[in-house]
Amino acid sequence: MKPSENKKSSKNESLQDYRLVEYDDYFITNKNKKVNLKHLGEKTAQMSSYFFEYFKGYNIPCAFVEKESKKKVKLLNTDDFGFEIKIINSTDARTAKIFSVNKGSPLQIPLIEYHYGSSKDSLVTESHLISFDICTYDELKLMNRLCSKINAILSSFLERRNTLLLELMCIFGKFEGKIYLVGDFSPGSIKVFDNEKNDKLPDPFKIESFAQMRKYSDYLLKLTNGD
Repeated sequence: MKPSENKKSSKNESLQDYRLVEYDDYFITNKNKKVNLKHLGEKTAQMSSYFFEYFKGYNIPCAFVEKESKKKVKLLNTDDFGFEIKIINSTDARTAKIFSVNKGSPLQIPLIEYHYGSSKDSLVTESHLISFDICTYDELKLMNRLCSKINAILSSFLERRNTLLLELMCIFGKFEGKIYLVGDFSPGSIKVFDNEKNDKLPDPFKIESFAQMRKYSDYLLKLTNGD
């Protein structure tokens, strides 16, 4: 989920160190359709704030500073890398087809993919990112290490709630020479499966209606109520 960003401009350098991120009350479907959903931005801000604080407790460097309002969070004013890192814990449709296995099959180790841009053909390699000076080898190595740790922490968190982490999208940025996690924790970035199936959770990869998104976002938000 791409948030709206408002960077503060001020002569005071301390203010320039931060930016406000406001989350929207709509989402874009796989068919590129905009669907409005009341309170979605508020839920995303609440979930993101919770998980940022949670990961800070495990020494994950997060750009999150504080929750500013119902739909806004304050982050360090990072220079964000122009790509997303997708962590895959079970075979998706593409990999299932390539390797002739059932979709949703658990993987022995997570797959890490790099996506540059928003098109369907956004998948790139480590060599692309380094050759085109998007990041350095050492920076990418650090981000991969952080992704592995984040994935393990979140998977454990969800397993205690009878939920499987299928996929997670991470975005990183750089501030004063240090790399921070900046991407949100939203229905668009977290894909899970309910082991108990009590809520008849919609397929997170095929959410097209506001009713499906409302049920899925409510489920994710409920997971953050207590540890």
